[in-house]
Amino acid sequence: MTRWLSLLLCALLAQAAPLASAATAPHLDQVLDDAEALTPLRTVIVARDGHVLAERGYGGGSPSRSTNIKSASKSVVSALVGIAIQRGLLDGVDQKVAPLLADRLPESPDPRMDALTIGHLLSMQAGLQPTSGRQYGRWVAQRDWVRAALAQPFVDDPGGGMLYSTGSTHLLSAILVRVGGKPTLQLAREWLGPQPGFAITDWERDPQGIHLGGNQMAMTPRSLLAFGELYRNDGRTRDGAQLLPATWIAQSWRPRTRSIYTGDGYGYGWFTRRIEGQDVRYGWGHGGQMVYIVPALELTVVMTSDERTGTARSGHLAQLHGLMGRIIASQAG
Repeated sequence: MTRWLSLLLCALLAQAAPLASAATAPHLDQVLDDAEALTPLRTVIVARDGHVLAERGYGGGSPSRSTNIKSASKSVVSALVGIAIQRGLLDGVDQKVAPLLADRLPESPDPRMDALTIGHLLSMQAGLQPTSGRQYGRWVAQRDWVRAALAQPFVDDPGGGMLYSTGSTHLLSAILVRVGGKPTLQLAREWLGPQPGFAITDWERDPQGIHLGGNQMAMTPRSLLAFGELYRNDGRTRDGAQLLPATWIAQSWRPRTRSIYTGDGYGYGWFTRRIEGQDVRYGWGHGGQMVYIVPALELTVVMTSDERTGTARSGHLAQLHGLMGRIIASQAG
């Protein structure tokens, strides 16, 4: 009898364990209520398998109001490069940059310029001194941003360590104009416009009229969600149209280097990290402009923030990752 009771007790505990686990998982509404404590946070949208589960505005923010997504636009530029390759406008990630921008090169370029490829620009492994951070203001004060980016001294070999630089993505924008024959914004509207809900409302240009690859792009949080959904759905729209090659998404999400600041992997315009036991891909813009994708959970999450108070030094990025962890926990049960 004692042995039978022990077996029965074990069976009951085994059945109760999942219930206890589920009971401790946070509810999404509670998670988003608690998120109001993150002062810089302005919006959160959570979608699963293409369906919006919740969207919130904080501190006057609205999912329908256009905002500057900052460097999250690097993920958009990466998508345009992938489409250009698919259309035969570019040969591939191993294509050399120098012949494409020959008229903008320095008079006596470093020999390493000949080794610089499209892929190096995408993965932030150009080897050129970065134009982001402290160098950003000096760079955009130049009369020719493309020429100035190419004139930066090499501080590493192409293919070396990660050197995060908006200048690298701006070179990609200039290349897209060359091979596509149209402004980068027009290419984005034609190539990504068929994705329902996606729209770029504004995008800064350089003195030559080239849209700034990798910064100063405006769209609504809902539009950023639509872009993320395109990646989550292997490059297909809801009606099944293949806008972006699924193979390009796989390439973009494969880490080729790591950030010296966060340790996160970086592919072609996308960061990668583990959050709450899940593989997460994310685009990140200064101040906390985020698009997260969790393929295993069919989850896409967008967060936008006040760029003035949500800086990396403020710890806001870690707070957003923490919020993302709670969102994942609410959906993983």
